[in-house]
Amino acid sequence: MAEAIYCFDTATVRFAIYPEGGARVVAEIGEDPLRDLFGATGGGDSLTAAYVRNAALIDERALELHRSGKRPVRLETHDFELTIQDTD
Repeated sequence: MAEAIYCFDTATVRFAIYPEGGARVVAEIGEDPLRDLFGATGGGDSLTAAYVRNAALIDERALELHRSGKRPVRLETHDFELTIQDTD
């Protein structure tokens, strides 16, 4: 099961990703994509639940960004634009 925590100070949900052959990496996703793309409607609990429901897609995108060298890994709405469009 996906684990995540809402961080009020950064307005993000933090979660761990596990690159192949590497150590655990802490990544974040902002409130905007969780609300705009993944159905969050309330506060921290809703944001965290939206992450958990969509963890497979979010984790996959975070791993892609990590592999591309983006540090720190913080996902925003634009990071999903192609991914969401590709599934239509």
